Amino acid sequence: MTTAEGYPNLKFVVLAGGVGGAKLVDGLSQVLAPENLAIITNTGDDFQHFGLTICPDVDTIMYTLGGEANADTGWGRSEESWRVFEEISRLDGPSWFKLGDLDLAAHLVRSELLSKGCTLTQATAHLAISFSVPNSLLPMSDQPAPTLIESDQGLLSFQTWFVEMAWQPVVKQVRLPDEIKASKQVVNALSVADVVVLAPSNPFVSIDPILNVYPIREMISDIPELVIGVSPIVGGKAIKGPAAKMMAELGMEATAAAVASYYDSLLDVFVFDNLDVAVSFSEGIVFHQTNTIMNNLYDRRALASHIVDLALELIRS
Repeated sequence: MTTAEGYPNLKFVVLAGGVGGAKLVDGLSQVLAPENLAIITNTGDDFQHFGLTICPDVDTIMYTLGGEANADTGWGRSEESWRVFEEISRLDGPSWFKLGDLDLAAHLVRSELLSKGCTLTQATAHLAISFSVPNSLLPMSDQPAPTLIESDQGLLSFQTWFVEMAWQPVVKQVRLPDEIKASKQVVNALSVADVVVLAPSNPFVSIDPILNVYPIREMISDIPELVIGVSPIVGGKAIKGPAAKMMAELGMEATAAAVASYYDSLLDVFVFDNLDVAVSFSEGIVFHQTNTIMNNLYDRRALASHIVDLALELIRS
């Protein structure tokens, strides 16, 4: 397959969260040289649990890039054990959020580093090195930026809604915090970006929290030659997670076209799946149809290669 070797200075930045984002990032990491790929991860779903800082999206991407992700769930560690979690349950502690023994070690180390004055970016870099992640893995901000869900059952923290309540309460609005600033590492990565990719992650609770961080949206609008969005909706459904359900509850059709329309002015290119009806509603956007379902490592690499080749073609034209 074609790689970006013919264009060695092309810099990609991916905005990602969740399992779909992690899969595409994994594919891109196989196609691009490490110095040509930076990943900005959502931290809106971070929270405190047992006094520890838990960063689910950061960890999902870190474990995936490090070859340690649980292939069955897409989240958590491979070859995990659950003795601590089982004992928490036996002691009648809060067991709604599953922490595996290996996963717990990462949270302990991160929380220790933060307690000693490290930023979240620095703590993430330390862990990423330990997992042999070759790419720049950047939390969207060093400030806490919790996503809240306004629902038919009241205002809920994201993890309460997503995990404890299994994303069943009807979503009325997603609330994002004000005055959150990007780290200097994120700003530096975007300042040299040629291509920004919005991964096939949930637009409302994975991508929007990143875009909400100043000045990420503004930089994406001004700097890169191309902004490529990849649809998380295939055939009217989300491959994993609540994106389609949320779209219906927020008054949108659960379609790839609706996702493209939602991002609209940010996009130069929109990639959607072969199973979907052809999308084309804006003369300013290139719509491109291909297989976006990533069932295995080959699919991840194939989609990533396709996106890189498409970017090269459009930039060179």
